[in-house]
Amino acid sequence: MLITLSYSAPEGADHDSTAFGFLLFKHPAKLQSFDVTVGQAHVFYPEATPERTTVALMLELDPVELARSRRFTGDAFALAHYVNDRPYASSSMMAVALGKVFRTAMTGRSDSYPELAAGTIPLVVTVAAVPARGGAELVRELFEPLGWSVTADPIPLDPERADWGDSRFVDLRLEGSIRLADALNQLYVLLPVLDDAKHYWVSDDEVGKLVRAGEGWLADHPQKDLITRRYLRHEKRIVADAAARLANPDADGTVEEDENQPRAAPRLVDQRADAVMRALHDVRAHRVADLGCGEGALLARLLADSAFTEIVGTDVSSRSLTIAERRLDLRRAPDRVRERVRLLQSSVTYQDDRIAGMDAAVLMEVIEHIDLDRLPAAERAVWGLAQPEAVVVTTPNADYNALYPALPAGHLRHTDHRFEFTRDEFQGWASRVAGEYGYSVEFRTVGEVDERLGSPTQLALFLREAR
Repeated sequence: MLITLSYSAPEGADHDSTAFGFLLFKHPAKLQSFDVTVGQAHVFYPEATPERTTVALMLELDPVELARSRRFTGDAFALAHYVNDRPYASSSMMAVALGKVFRTAMTGRSDSYPELAAGTIPLVVTVAAVPARGGAELVRELFEPLGWSVTADPIPLDPERADWGDSRFVDLRLEGSIRLADALNQLYVLLPVLDDAKHYWVSDDEVGKLVRAGEGWLADHPQKDLITRRYLRHEKRIVADAAARLANPDADGTVEEDENQPRAAPRLVDQRADAVMRALHDVRAHRVADLGCGEGALLARLLADSAFTEIVGTDVSSRSLTIAERRLDLRRAPDRVRERVRLLQSSVTYQDDRIAGMDAAVLMEVIEHIDLDRLPAAERAVWGLAQPEAVVVTTPNADYNALYPALPAGHLRHTDHRFEFTRDEFQGWASRVAGEYGYSVEFRTVGEVDERLGSPTQLALFLREAR
């Protein structure tokens, strides 16, 4: 399975085409490989010159592992279980690989070239062996309304037997001027739509994926209904939910309230957890470690969201872990739920190989409980040794303390806090950690923002740079 994306810098631009590598967060001089379900995805650059840069994503799957995988249902003794197009067709498995390999680019973020990432750029995309149930005509109906010039060449069943006709596969070429994040998200959604199949079970969380990936283009697409049905595998209840959310993007699935009815302000603790969950979804994390998980408040949210397939909670307090276990009701939970969660007694200031290599680690209201002279040990343990792809850190904003009338000047919000960073201190600390350990960092506000003093909680989202 192979996808290529090519960019040629326009004449007179203040950058050459190799800036494309910065938008994709993948270095043109390196071959990088990523583990995916039953295989590996490889990223490399067939060309990287000032005039034109092309990145290729090749997905290499093991047919034996595919046959053994529990993800594929049906009769295990049927011939089609062993002889099929899964290792070769650019379908939902390629979409999942796109989402993992280019997840940062799909958010539209670029620290080095923010204006280039935010604007439209000339792109040429090729996708080999796309299964198209509906033929080349449906391919054009899906991509042309998005501004692409489409070439969909049918692949013959047998080049030497023209009388057999064409297969349902096409070699796809797209040309257009489009925002890179939009192009990647469109491929992420439309590849499984063209196949009208997915290699994994579709549940409620797929609606959120569709709405996020379809932001800005799906709601007005003339084939919106077909895209929604196929993406969600024709599950009527989930399709109806998606249709409602696409019709009203601001809806959250709850019953609409009377506008004249006074509403209680959301608690900061809930806003903080919401912000962390948004950050985890933004980076498309599936394997998450909640470091300093306490009594499991965030773990409960993670467990309720099927997007998170592996969840690790660590805390130095065995009592807190016992309470977390009861809160999650793990003893009575079915095996498939218990298998997703591990609770480990561990300190964030010590190396723990059990949390190494996760998609994301969360330190939610944790660092302020660490003595300042021990903070470098936590930095080394998390960013230097565990090296998750993303790290989410929240901590109080000391500037905002002036707005708490019951808090005396100079006092901390909690007796166990060792310090509280101002906004400048937090951004200086986070930027230093990011630079020292090979991450980029983005700052977000959490809670009601005061024009002068900022928000009550501050959040840093670290993303590991390509190496």
